[in-house]
Amino acid sequence: MSSKPLLVAADGAKHTRVMPRVPGRFQLKMRQCRKPVPAGFAYEPMYSDVQWEVAETAIVVCDMWIEHPCKMAAQRVAALAPLLNRVISAARDHGALIIHAPSEGPKYYEATPFRRRVTSAPRLEPHVPIRSRTECDPAREPNLPVVTNNRVDKPPGPSGCDDPIVQSRGSPDRHQHPALQMTGYDAVSDSGQEMFNLFGQEGIKNVVLTGVHTNMCVLGRSFGIRTWVYLGFNVALCRDMTDALYDPRDYPFVSHARGTELIVEHIEKYWCPSILSASLCQVAPGSNDPATSASRS
Repeated sequence: MSSKPLLVAADGAKHTRVMPRVPGRFQLKMRQCRKPVPAGFAYEPMYSDVQWEVAETAIVVCDMWIEHPCKMAAQRVAALAPLLNRVISAARDHGALIIHAPSEGPKYYEATPFRRRVTSAPRLEPHVPIRSRTECDPAREPNLPVVTNNRVDKPPGPSGCDDPIVQSRGSPDRHQHPALQMTGYDAVSDSGQEMFNLFGQEGIKNVVLTGVHTNMCVLGRSFGIRTWVYLGFNVALCRDMTDALYDPRDYPFVSHARGTELIVEHIEKYWCPSILSASLCQVAPGSNDPATSASRS
């Protein structure tokens, strides 16, 4: 875990946490590639047991839109959404912060308390710039192990779409999928800066990324994995609550499922460990007891 201060207030003021800070620690079995990465970029997984304070943990739900230009991608989101909803519901009950991040969709939620919760957080100045997108960093990682739309017969539709016939379908509905419920202290944002502000207010040190698509927005958005790693947060990808945008007609010509696994392995090699969602649904035995809370106060 990082021991350095993560957040510096722009106005020097002390900011008060809004969410109740409750005791409890997620017990996470983290998987990552052995370091340094083996010769030839081979993948050799290793595991470690780590505990994160639930009250210092945010779960970001990336781009789980109700519609997508790629029909196959939309079908996978529809299948994933109710499963992910059960995970964030359990994590919320244990005291974690849930951030809903349907890019280009927060405008639909401006009148809700979930949107106001983010916009009312005092602005903080990051020690490294928060960019709108952070692409592949050649100083840190090679190119991703899958290619999207590198074919000679490149279709006109969304990059990486595996529909048999790919079509351009205009602007889809950017509301979040309705199977993902918003309630309690949840927040809505597609801005890394806004989330950074809220994390400072709430004392967040740990960030879990869920949602789609692993090789694009989960990694590269302003609120994606690369951003939080650069800012010094403890970061993990929830590998069974994500999906890639990859077409088996593109290199390396593997199944869509294997393409997603290759991207997860790339993240574990060069960016952050991954976890399974079950570890976000429970806490370490005894860590959420009143006596535990009193001993830490």
